[in-house]
Formats: sequence, C-alpha cells, structure tokens
Amino acid sequence: MKDDRITVRFSLETRRRLRAAARRGGRRESDLVRDAVEAQLVSEECALTAYEHAKRAGLIGAAKGKVRDLSTNPKHFDGFGGS
Repeated sequence: MKDDRITVRFSLETRRRLRAAARRGGRRESDLVRDAVEAQLVSEECALTAYEHAKRAGLIGAAKGKVRDLSTNPKHFDGFGGS
C-alpha cells in the first residue's frame, strides 16, 4: 500500500509538545499524528446514526430513475389503501 502525504501546520507550542510526546513514547511524531487522526475519525463514525451510515453507503435514495416525489405528492396516492 502506498501512503499519501499531506502537510499539516502546527503552532510552535503544539509542535514542541508533539516532539516531547514522541520522545517519551519512543515513537515518531508522524505515528502520533496518524493515530490521533484515526482515533478522531473512528469516534466520529461511531457517533453517526443508522440513517447517516446508510446515506454515506449510498443506500438512501437508491431507486434510480423512479419518481422522486412518490411519498409526498398526492397524485401518486390514487387508489392507495383501497380494496
């Protein structure tokens, strides 16, 4: 797997704290940043509702080429519920 790079700018204080944390843990700064971003993304994904997960997966509105206002336009209700 090839990694994709981005550039992130930190304040001098944040960079100092990151460098110190990396030294204390015997890790690279980039590993700490990667882990923090991953943890944030997982946290946000866990907070999504079932609807939001379905929408992101493309499952909401998946009936392509159909009438868009089927559930809201009264003209489509003719005969509905009749026996």
